[in-house]
Amino acid sequence: MNDSHVDKLATLDLEEIQKERAVYEQVPGMPEEHMILNFGPQHPATHGTLHMVLELDGERVAKATPHLGYLHTGFEKLGEYRSYNQFITLTDRMNYLSPLSNNIGYSHAVEKLMGIEITPRCRNIRVALAELSRLADHLLCIGTAALDIGAFTAFLYGFRAREVLYDLFEAVTGTRLTTSYTRVGGLFRDVPDNFALIARKSVEETLLATAEIDRLLTQNRIWRDRTEGVGVLSSDEAVAWGVTGPVLRASGVERDIRKTEPYLGYEFYDFDIPIGKNGDAYDRYLVRMEEIRQSAKIIIQAIEGLPDGPVNAEEEHTILPEKNDVYESMESLIYHFKMTMEGHGPTPPVGEVYAATEVPNGELGFFICSDGSREPYRIRVRPPSFVNFSLFPMLIKGHMLSDVVAILGSLNVIAGELDR
Repeated sequence: MNDSHVDKLATLDLEEIQKERAVYEQVPGMPEEHMILNFGPQHPATHGTLHMVLELDGERVAKATPHLGYLHTGFEKLGEYRSYNQFITLTDRMNYLSPLSNNIGYSHAVEKLMGIEITPRCRNIRVALAELSRLADHLLCIGTAALDIGAFTAFLYGFRAREVLYDLFEAVTGTRLTTSYTRVGGLFRDVPDNFALIARKSVEETLLATAEIDRLLTQNRIWRDRTEGVGVLSSDEAVAWGVTGPVLRASGVERDIRKTEPYLGYEFYDFDIPIGKNGDAYDRYLVRMEEIRQSAKIIIQAIEGLPDGPVNAEEEHTILPEKNDVYESMESLIYHFKMTMEGHGPTPPVGEVYAATEVPNGELGFFICSDGSREPYRIRVRPPSFVNFSLFPMLIKGHMLSDVVAILGSLNVIAGELDR
């Protein structure tokens, strides 16, 4: 290869580089002194799934444009080709940090559509597991938010306590992450005999970890400097944007579906709703910390008042027979076959329903439209992370580049809820 050919290749490469650079340098309406920076999806704080295009004025963010679509799940469309019970396995994959909350929320919506009343024992178990999931989700949220800012030790305390919770989930459901535990009208199976014991142990470990994190972070000067006054969201803005959960309550709005629209008997539990004052990243941290303590109170009440009896409702052509009966009874075997293979599964009446539950990130709602067949005609999900993430461009504007991870961590965006 002669020197002239090498020079030609070098020139071509330079031309290509200049063309690529021009794409970013000539954004319509962007001042010449501004620059474009891609934040994620490879950045550790974006977990490989969040992508934000930042327009920077020096080190300040002038504009942020989030990009979704890095998981390509299509859960809602898949639900139209699954029976009502089969869709439960897909709900696990939305918020994969608290899949039991998704299972419970979806089953609650279908039961409302079909008019099914679950048993008292099932109600208590669902409440206990939903709150245990809240503990696991909040521990990881606080731990990773601290890790992104640089507080590594707090992450270790939270992660260790979370592993104890996952041991409990494995004992109850048979798996640690994709639980698929609920069924329309009940549960996959009853909890083990030592459920109360391991639930108490999990709560104790969580409260110990929370106390350690509290000592490490709450009055830590660096932590407060990085979170106080960062990403401030007023109560009016929070309501206008439709955000829910800890993000909403940190802005001073006292709304929790467990209190305002009780389900699963939450109206009979004694617990408080923590409310913030300033609506910044620091208040979101404080709200989640107090929610852990309040959820611990609910769990203890649920297991202390756990009644005896079946976990599945007596609903013909809706509830699968017990597995032991399937192995031993021809009638149960035939019924199980008809329920799963011949299209005789749960068939709600023609109609539509919207039901919401309070999951760790806020309001998780399911809209289900039934045409009377075995599969739903349409399923739409109202995921809290999708709505909360829409705030990011407004919250980050005018802040420093280093504040991106602080604000993003305080929102606790779970990407499985974004591209559904």
